[in-house]
Amino acid sequence: MSIFKTLSTKPWVAERGYLSDSHGFSPPTAKVFLSIFLGVVTAVFGLLTAAYFIRMAYADWQTLPVPALLWLNTAILILSSVALQWARTSARQEQIVGVRRGLLVGGALAFAFLVSQFLVWRQLGSLGYFVDTNPSNSFFYLITGLHGLHLLGGLVAWFRASLRLWRGADVAKIRITVDLCAVYWHFLLLVWLVMFGLLLVT
Repeated sequence: MSIFKTLSTKPWVAERGYLSDSHGFSPPTAKVFLSIFLGVVTAVFGLLTAAYFIRMAYADWQTLPVPALLWLNTAILILSSVALQWARTSARQEQIVGVRRGLLVGGALAFAFLVSQFLVWRQLGSLGYFVDTNPSNSFFYLITGLHGLHLLGGLVAWFRASLRLWRGADVAKIRITVDLCAVYWHFLLLVWLVMFGLLLVT
């Protein structure tokens, strides 16, 4: 009986250093996937930035006003990243209360950011700055929309981690998920700061 049990045991589950934490992916594998994904996203936003500078040199480019609400959105995203870092630190210390509060606050602020971004779009639309009115408008909607889409994807991982935690999962079992969520949030914050700075400078 023990022989059959040994043969049926998956090696990535059997080895202590590769204990799965996120439904099939070992911590090292999940980190590699995230690193590759972040590299691809960095390249995409880098190309968008280059295209932005090239296109703004044309005569038909009209500068888009920066709504004051974007400053609030920036503050919200910073606080969301801080909350996820709080959850990350608490998970490493196996403090379940801190993990729950950090995830709750971070996720709520992320949702608030997305709602506020939608309000920015509506505000610009009411002023006549539609996506097809001018190339600068198109770039603004594309950049902010793409960033919001990536944040929405991060909320899927956030929801899975939160759901497992509220169902009674041990902190150690979701530690890697919380850790990767925090890294992803910090990355999106950095991307947003660069893109927001780009809008202010130009």
